Amino acid sequence: MEQSLLDELNLSLEKEKNNLTQELRGIATPDKNVKGDWDAKYENMGDGWDENAQEVTEYATRVPLEHELEIRLQQVELALKKIDDSTYGICEVCKSVMDENRLKANPAAATCVQHAQ
Repeated sequence: MEQSLLDELNLSLEKEKNNLTQELRGIATPDKNVKGDWDAKYENMGDGWDENAQEVTEYATRVPLEHELEIRLQQVELALKKIDDSTYGICEVCKSVMDENRLKANPAAATCVQHAQ
């Protein structure tokens, strides 16, 4: 892979990592016991029945969002590690070099289009 493309993808991944981390901080806190794990925040909004129902609803919305953001952040961090290890752009299934268009569309892709999903 050409170095300029690799640099471009690395920059894209770094930006996405920063954005994901910022989004996660808005709805979750890092788990101090498990590296890379986040816990959705549970805001205490009040003592009344309406406030408690709203707390539960917001928490129920945050948990799946936190989970999706956390997974994507892990994928991005893994792609950045692969760049550092010079193993980036290799399909985890068939070990072939992934198409550049695949990586441009999803710089954190771990598999070629054939083996996606």
